[in-house]
Amino acid sequence: MEKVSVIIPTYNQVRYLRACLDSVWFQDYPCLEIIVVNDGSTDGTNKTLETFEYDVDRAETSFLSFYNDNTGSFERTIHKRYPREGRKLEIVKKEKNGGLAAALNAGFSLCTGTYCTYVPSDNICYPHMIAELSATMERTGADFVYSDMHIFDDHGHIVRSFRLPDYSFKACFQKWYLCGVSKLYKRSLHKTFGYYDEGLLAHDHDLFQRFAVGGARFHHVPKILMGVRQHMGDDREIDLHSHDMWQRLIEESRQLVIAARELDAVNHQRQP
Repeated sequence: MEKVSVIIPTYNQVRYLRACLDSVWFQDYPCLEIIVVNDGSTDGTNKTLETFEYDVDRAETSFLSFYNDNTGSFERTIHKRYPREGRKLEIVKKEKNGGLAAALNAGFSLCTGTYCTYVPSDNICYPHMIAELSATMERTGADFVYSDMHIFDDHGHIVRSFRLPDYSFKACFQKWYLCGVSKLYKRSLHKTFGYYDEGLLAHDHDLFQRFAVGGARFHHVPKILMGVRQHMGDDREIDLHSHDMWQRLIEESRQLVIAARELDAVNHQRQP
């Protein structure tokens, strides 16, 4: 069973962080390396991570497991709340916020898994996500696999199911960027194609398009394996989703789509 590294970058998302951490820890997969990068948060994230580390080591829970006829009472089985076997946790604390791409690079530079991914700290991984994606990689020989998603709001309501296309360069990079949220890929791709461009907001789009142009094999898993949070109201208009940042992100992605279309035109011109 191959080790999977999961990077969780977080910046001022203390409201959602613990649920994200739990969703990764309790994956139905036996060998996980979890690296949390706290990118200069100022909202209590440090305390939440300290509490999580404490609970992982010491927290216990219990369940009613036996009715004792002799005493006329129920007895409980006490056990550790967080299973430790097959889990490694590392927390990286950055003093100043350096942006998401820099946080990702800090995490990926430390990871040791054969396969890797990152999970935004306001999202939720469904229990079979890593198992399904890794099994698909083993079965198909793909270098990069991705799945469908639920989009949900801050009340936990599912807004819509987001079904992505089966992979082709045209469907996933020339129409728009449609493959990179719920994903798993070979760590060795970083050795060949580098890391996330810290000068871009569309850094994942840029990197995964580099993977694709360089010949990495992509595969779609037509199952919903992640919940992606859609912030509403005032929470929607901060950080990456503020108006100016969002417009910059869209423009960077637009330029990447244009580059993908131009590349296809050049390739067609070269064909005999």
